[in-house]
Amino acid sequence: MEVQKDARISAIDIAKHFGDKASGTLTPVLDGVSMNIQEGEFVVILGPSGCGKSTFLKILGGILPASSGKILIDGTDYGTQVPRELLKRFGFVFQNNNLLQWRTAAGNLKFMLETMRLKGEAWQGRVSEMLEVVGLQDYQDVYPHELSGGMRQRVGIARALVHDPDVLIMDQPMGALDAITRQMLTFELLDIWHKTQKTIIMVTNNVNEAIILGNRVFIFSQLPAKILQEIPIDIPFEERNHQVFSSPRFLELREKLNHHVRATLSLEEPA
Repeated sequence: MEVQKDARISAIDIAKHFGDKASGTLTPVLDGVSMNIQEGEFVVILGPSGCGKSTFLKILGGILPASSGKILIDGTDYGTQVPRELLKRFGFVFQNNNLLQWRTAAGNLKFMLETMRLKGEAWQGRVSEMLEVVGLQDYQDVYPHELSGGMRQRVGIARALVHDPDVLIMDQPMGALDAITRQMLTFELLDIWHKTQKTIIMVTNNVNEAIILGNRVFIFSQLPAKILQEIPIDIPFEERNHQVFSSPRFLELREKLNHHVRATLSLEEPA
């Protein structure tokens, strides 16, 4: 795959293995994964559990090195690992929100700024601004244990955005929520993306989430992961609401994605 010059992130032939080659305990996890991600795009990665999706996210965000291949950010080639000094350009949201229980919602966001040594009135203003973006402006002084699961995850999203990263990386952010809360947060996340226009890369195992949120969906194979399909989601933003579930295009895309996912799980080649 060729690098697109205007891509925010390009991953080229990313491979990853764990273990020791010399001792013969090598476990391949990723096998030649490539994609270009444009600025402001919402990309979703879908695939079976344990197929290497989270590992790929960690490589994109500089948490792990690749075994081979290269990562480019805004056209600059950083080889197999994004350098530590670029980590401020990323925000991370995981399935477990990992909020500090002894800090309020605002305090958790301030902690992120403190960690990154970002000071001044403008940065402090980001705390209120981001809590407003996620709909929690009235909960700034509330502690995590006083919030619902969905609200805690929204604090986690606000915390990931407070330092104004270029890219938001999300690893199954709705995975620990009940079905009703999960669906509500999916639409809230769509609204957050529309408001912030951030580049977002998200892993999910939920086909509905992938269609509602994504501009493109990449389907990973089982280990070692390869990209089996790249599927554009052509539903206009203004049609991605609670009525979308009955739209013919949504149903068509859901059947298409489910077909490819089922083929992946059964080790069949999709038709």
